[in-house]
Amino acid sequence: MQRRQFLMTSCLAALFGGVRLAQAEESFPVSYSDAEWQERLSPDQYAILRKHGTEYPFTSPLLKEHRKGVFACAGCEQELFSSDTKYESGTGWPSFWQPIETGAVGETVDRSMGMVRTEVHCARCGGHLGHVFNDGPRPTGLRYCMNGVAMTFQPAEA
Repeated sequence: MQRRQFLMTSCLAALFGGVRLAQAEESFPVSYSDAEWQERLSPDQYAILRKHGTEYPFTSPLLKEHRKGVFACAGCEQELFSSDTKYESGTGWPSFWQPIETGAVGETVDRSMGMVRTEVHCARCGGHLGHVFNDGPRPTGLRYCMNGVAMTFQPAEA
């Protein structure tokens, strides 16, 4: 009976996201201990960047940011997205149709919450940024749906 309970619990946890499936630890150029990340980041930034959280839709001040400039990782200042590729997706999160350059972000398979999605992380520090979907505008057809709290905005110089 114990084996049956274990199997049932494991299946339910995987299906409903109770347990995030383990991913192989990847090393990144910028790396800190968990305690150091907690000191460096605000509680909201830590929850999203380091614990793969998601901010509530329509709450990010970066959602309405329309100035020219660059969106960078809040964890390590890696430049991620240009304002030239930002668009209004209507989803409640800042959305972009491509990263600022190849290699600025990385992608991993996310099987949490009973879904299979493509997670986007900062290529420099591994911080969780959001997800990418295939329902974006031309020219790429991609929607990089990012957590605004995971980024900072650097306005272009006049």
